[in-house]
Amino acid sequence: MATATTSPRTAKAAKPAAKAKASARKAPTARSSSAPSRSTQAKSTKAKAARTRSIHQTQSAVRQTEIAARNTVDVFGDYTERAVLIPVGAALIARDRVVSTVSDTISSYGSTTKAQAQLRRFERRGTTARNRLEREVRKARVRFERELRQRRNDLEKTVSTLEERRDAVAKNVTELPNRVQERILSIV
Repeated sequence: MATATTSPRTAKAAKPAAKAKASARKAPTARSSSAPSRSTQAKSTKAKAARTRSIHQTQSAVRQTEIAARNTVDVFGDYTERAVLIPVGAALIARDRVVSTVSDTISSYGSTTKAQAQLRRFERRGTTARNRLEREVRKARVRFERELRQRRNDLEKTVSTLEERRDAVAKNVTELPNRVQERILSIV
């Protein structure tokens, strides 16, 4: 039974069912010899219902096939669109970068005053780098000289200590026989 809020598809699908119900209501109440029997009517109603069901199933399958085909076409369309848009976008980004670089170069060297200012900037940068390098070399030289002085001083201290020990041993060696003689004489 179709209502005012049903869609056109629902209304079409409901019509055969409504006709079947209407014909069932019109069935004669009194039996006459020319009227078909109830079993014959039931068989024809079942057959009609089966035909209707088959028609609806076929229509549903056709609709689903159409939807699937539409979706497949949409997917391929999306892939095709992406295949075209990606290289176009990449080319546009590269163009923007080139334009930006050229614009920067033109703005830096567009006139002689700008070019001279840029050259002065480069000169200052070079001077700064040279001064930094000289400072590092000076620090390294001073550090090396300091370490060398410390090692020389340590070596001189060690040498003087060894000389003092040598002198002490030499003195002891020359005095030792005299002490031994004095001891022996003092014992005897």
